[in-house]
Amino acid sequence: MDVPLWTWSAVLALIIMMLAIDLLAHRREHVISLREAAAWSAIWVSLGVAFGGVVWWAYGAEAGGEYFAGFLIEKSLSVDNIFIFALIFSYFAVPRRYQHRALFFGVLGALILRGVFIAGGAALLGRFQWILYVFGVFLILTGVRMYRQRTEHIDPSHNPVLRAARHLIPSTPDYHGKRFWVRQGGRWVATPLFFVLILIETMDIIFAIDSIPAVFAVTTEPFLVFTSNAFAILGLRSLYFLLADLMHRFVYLKSGLAAILVFVGFKMLLLDVVKIPVVLSLAVIVTCVSVAVVASLRATRATGTRSELPRRIS
Repeated sequence: MDVPLWTWSAVLALIIMMLAIDLLAHRREHVISLREAAAWSAIWVSLGVAFGGVVWWAYGAEAGGEYFAGFLIEKSLSVDNIFIFALIFSYFAVPRRYQHRALFFGVLGALILRGVFIAGGAALLGRFQWILYVFGVFLILTGVRMYRQRTEHIDPSHNPVLRAARHLIPSTPDYHGKRFWVRQGGRWVATPLFFVLILIETMDIIFAIDSIPAVFAVTTEPFLVFTSNAFAILGLRSLYFLLADLMHRFVYLKSGLAAILVFVGFKMLLLDVVKIPVVLSLAVIVTCVSVAVVASLRATRATGTRSELPRRIS
C-alpha cells in the first residue's frame, strides 16, 4: 500500500483541525449534556466511517475492510477506557464541567503516543517478522487475564506514577477552574486536574500496549493502523459523557473484549497456516461486542445495580 507524504499530511491536518474545532466548541466551562454528547459522538463516528469509505474507494476493499476492522477493535477497547476515566474522575472528585478539558489533553497526548508506538511497532515488524507471533501470544494472554479480572477495578491511589508525581511536584488540593497549574506563594503548583491528566496518560499507555498489537493483527500497514486508532480515539471524550452513567450496566463487556483479544491473537499465530478473511474478522468483532452489550443490558435491566467507585482520599 503506497501512501504518499501529502496524504499523511492531509490526514494529520484534518485531525488537528477537528481537535481545534472541538476545543473551540468547548472553550466555555459547562456540564456536557447527554444531548450534546450524543451529537458529538455522531459527528466523530460519522467522520471515522467516512474516512473508511475514502480508504475503501482509494485503496480497494481489502484496505477498507482492514481499516474498519482496526477502527472497530480500537473503538470497542476504548469503551473499557470509559470506566477507568469514571474511576479517576470519581477518585479525584473532578467537577463535571472540568472533565472535558482533562479528557481533551489526555486524548491529544494519546494520539502522539500512539503515533510513536505505531511507528516503533511497524519498524520492528519490518526487521523482525516473528514479532507478530510475540504479539499473538501477548494478546491471548491479555485476553485471558482480562476475562479473569473482569470483575476487578483499579485503585488510582496505588498507581506508582501518581505516587511519584505527588511526591515530586508541589501541589494544591483545591481546583482552580480548569487550570492545571496556578501560582501560589511565589511558586507554581499543580492543581488536582494536573494529576488527573497524568493518570489518564498513564492508563492510555497501558491500553495502547493492548490495542495497538490487536490492530496489527488485522493490518500491518502503518497508515491504516494509525488512522483507525486516531479516528476511534477522537470520539472518546464525547463517548465518555454519553456512556459514563451507564457503564455499571455493561457487566459482560470485558468478557466480549477478552474474546476479541483472544481471537486476534490466534489470528496472528495462524497467519502462516490460514489467512482469516477481513470480512470474517469484522463479523467476529461485531458479534462479540453486540452479544456482550445486549447480554449486559438484559442482565441489568431489572436490578440497575451501580458499581461503587473509589472516592478521593484526602
